[in-house]
Amino acid sequence: MPGYELWSDAERKEVNDVLQTGILMRYGFDGPRKGIWKSKELEDAICSSFGCKHAQLVSSGTAALTTAMSALGIGYGDEIILPSFTFVASFEAVISVGAVPVFVDVDDTLTLNPEAVKNAITPKTKCVMPVHMCGSMADMDALQAICKEHNLILLEDACQSIGATYKGKKLGTIGDAGTFSFDFVKTMTCAEGGVVMTNREDVYINSDGYSDHGHDHKGIDRGADLHPFIGYNFRISELHAAVGLAQVKRLNEFLAIQKKNHAALKNILSAVPEISFRRIPDEAGDSCTFLSWFLPTEEITRAVVTEMKAQGILAGNFYWYDNNWHYIRKWDHLKNAVTLNALHPDLKAAVIQHATKDFSASDAVMGRCVSTAIGLLWTDEQLRTKGEQMVNVIKKVLSTQKQMA
Repeated sequence: MPGYELWSDAERKEVNDVLQTGILMRYGFDGPRKGIWKSKELEDAICSSFGCKHAQLVSSGTAALTTAMSALGIGYGDEIILPSFTFVASFEAVISVGAVPVFVDVDDTLTLNPEAVKNAITPKTKCVMPVHMCGSMADMDALQAICKEHNLILLEDACQSIGATYKGKKLGTIGDAGTFSFDFVKTMTCAEGGVVMTNREDVYINSDGYSDHGHDHKGIDRGADLHPFIGYNFRISELHAAVGLAQVKRLNEFLAIQKKNHAALKNILSAVPEISFRRIPDEAGDSCTFLSWFLPTEEITRAVVTEMKAQGILAGNFYWYDNNWHYIRKWDHLKNAVTLNALHPDLKAAVIQHATKDFSASDAVMGRCVSTAIGLLWTDEQLRTKGEQMVNVIKKVLSTQKQMA
């Protein structure tokens, strides 16, 4: 799945360009850097590769979400609708700007259920934030229609779906703004980093300043920059941007391998009639970082996971239902609103309220789901062996379940 698997001389070359100048910061030091501006190059490459007008690099995907929310004017008391299946960074960013994360159920796309979104809208709702989990996409037509009807902001958390598309448009470029994470295990990596993408100039200008202490970046003397508003330090370094610059140029290479291996593994698992697969709103747009599949019941799924672990083949297979990082069932720190900084009592109460709702509809989906990460380094033989081992485990468990019935 991640670009780090295919680390090469291309990444080394870009990093060495920076090391030779010694200028590791993305802003200033115009003379000593000798024309080396990796962050600017990467932002231009992102705009060109993904088809957006503006890109602002930041230090992480979490910083990208926080920056985007602030740039869009989302703040205290605003409600943001997001899915119960996501990464913890999604709700961390919401809380960091003083907004309320309103979790709703996912469906068999593993993303926002549009009907659940409709039912969650209140006068305080300001934003809908689809999270394009595991390489694929939410139903963007339905979500765009909802946002248009209710005059809501559409913010895409596309951190896990770099390179995926929806009806010809790259994920992250469809809403008012979108974000990628470039951490070490993303499809393309900077080691650490993220980006805010937008076609709105106001959102870009706000993101540019907010991520660098409010600097307006209008002059050639950084020390003389004006500060139209208060910002924070979410800057990326030139070293991180250099890695990303090499990786974005190789993205199509990564995606081609993923799609090939994904198709081959899906073909192997399809031999088991009891297996069904994630519904993908636009099959052609799947980035194929994961193959997500379902078994008939939670009981059978748990038994398969247990047997894979016993046989030493669980690695790379994720049972999100019991995962501490990605599904709401295990987020006790959120359900109790445990923070180091004191939250306003109203915000704390709202966080707890929305985190402790009934998510049985999501449970019915996630309890039966396993996602298999697609490796870039698999040989054909390794892929075939992996698939056959998984099929044998699944058939063994299904046979045992039938005998017990």
